[in-house]
Amino acid sequence: MFVVCYLRPVLKIAYHPSYAHPLPEGHRFPMEKYELIPAQLLYEGTVQADSFFEPVKADFKTIALAHATGYCRQLLDLTLSPSMVRRIGFPLSAALVDRELRIVQGTLEACGFANQYGVAFNVAGGTHHAGYNWGEGFCLLNDQAVAAAYLIHSRICRQVLVVDLDVHQGNGTAQIFAGEPRVFTFSMHSERNFPFRKERSDVDVGLPEGTGDEAYLAVLEHQLQAIFPRVQPDFVFYQAGVDVLATDKLGKLALTPAGCRRRDELVFEYCRAHKVPLQVSMGGGYSLRIRDIVDAHCQTFKVAARIYD
Repeated sequence: MFVVCYLRPVLKIAYHPSYAHPLPEGHRFPMEKYELIPAQLLYEGTVQADSFFEPVKADFKTIALAHATGYCRQLLDLTLSPSMVRRIGFPLSAALVDRELRIVQGTLEACGFANQYGVAFNVAGGTHHAGYNWGEGFCLLNDQAVAAAYLIHSRICRQVLVVDLDVHQGNGTAQIFAGEPRVFTFSMHSERNFPFRKERSDVDVGLPEGTGDEAYLAVLEHQLQAIFPRVQPDFVFYQAGVDVLATDKLGKLALTPAGCRRRDELVFEYCRAHKVPLQVSMGGGYSLRIRDIVDAHCQTFKVAARIYD
């Protein structure tokens, strides 16, 4: 079990140049955000260069803690079926798989930094649509699920909480941990949105289209008030997708940037108050303007820097 003893406040952030993987022209996934987020954080002075660490690639044994060995082998051997590749939504390549392995390892290594400093980040990750033996929705491996399984398998933690606030349900995470009481999954999302076949999280809150700041934040605070004493986690994973914004072309909610900021504040404040280490992965964001995506993601880092100062 982690012994929470926070050192001098610092944000440690997993990042590798391979996160910005080249895609075919016109692809709808905004891959360029992974270059822009670190650059903006440095430009604004939110972090310093030594805040970033470059993860190595996760090994087979590690990813198989949360994924079927057959699926892992097919992924590493580049032998996934064409239908599975279409379901994932990225052209399959060795470089893409290497990128995913680094993202997984970045989240795993961030767990150790979260124990030291209270919170730690991955510039990418939040790949919550990857299930036990499948990938979909731009997700090949589930970084937070692998890391949670590692913490439980290694007996580092006794009870993990996953707080998934992406606009899309964390279906892969829910499926991986179905029947696993040591990992509690909470997903709050747009109900009438992808994935159209939902899995069952421990707590699912499906919101109606057009839900705005006031209603969203009231529901979130109510859920956090109920879940923290019920679960009593000793580690929390936060999937902080910014596709909840009204400007998002794949989301159906209506949060403002201020509402998104308050959402982050609530999660950080609850973890800080309960002295629970927190790992944050960025999740989705598909606003028409890349600046809106990057600003919203960077805001999450800035909120953490202030609360954990």
